[in-house]
Amino acid sequence: MEIKISAKDLEGFEKQDRTNLVNGLSGYKSAHLVGTQNKNGQQNLAIFSSVVHVGANPALMGFIQRPASVERHTYENILETGYFTINHVPLEYYRNAHQTSARFARNQSEFELCGFTPQFSEMIKAPYAAESPIKIGLSLEEVITIKANNTLFIVGKIQEILLDPSFLSETGAINLSKAHTILVHGLETYYKAEKIGELPYAKANLNALQKGQELHTEKLKKKL
Repeated sequence: MEIKISAKDLEGFEKQDRTNLVNGLSGYKSAHLVGTQNKNGQQNLAIFSSVVHVGANPALMGFIQRPASVERHTYENILETGYFTINHVPLEYYRNAHQTSARFARNQSEFELCGFTPQFSEMIKAPYAAESPIKIGLSLEEVITIKANNTLFIVGKIQEILLDPSFLSETGAINLSKAHTILVHGLETYYKAEKIGELPYAKANLNALQKGQELHTEKLKKKL
């Protein structure tokens, strides 16, 4: 039996309860570490679950940054240097990655305190997490203010990608199962990613959809 939670009900929730519920409504999300540094070389690493694909031509990615009403080291560093990195979180480092969400002082490096190794390239003025199996270096393209709650959508242009070529299929798709990266639900619950299938580009052909469903059903029956 389902229940109904109205907007008015949500307003009456305790702050942390409301945050946990609403943050988890979007389901499983990818977990990424955003690496930055300021012009003095002070490094910062922070976990985000809001990284999204923005476009392929030009190649853009973005993430949501909470309002800059208090110190936001990641955001301030990006504005100062114009660069940041996005790093997939490997399975064996999910505890370390979670710890980067703690409120460290500006002069403290999450790389050092949370067990990650900074890695640099000639192109990007921001550190990668060497332990990450898939690393993306970006230059700042645009900052969009979401007026409804003053959060910021940080959009970056992909300048380089670092990964093991064995993760790529012939079509350019990335096999995340091989990379052993993780998923996050809500603020503090982590999951393994498991591939369940690979489908062709969808077309408006219901007969093909029905045939695909029948084949899938037959495979399931054989497994059982």
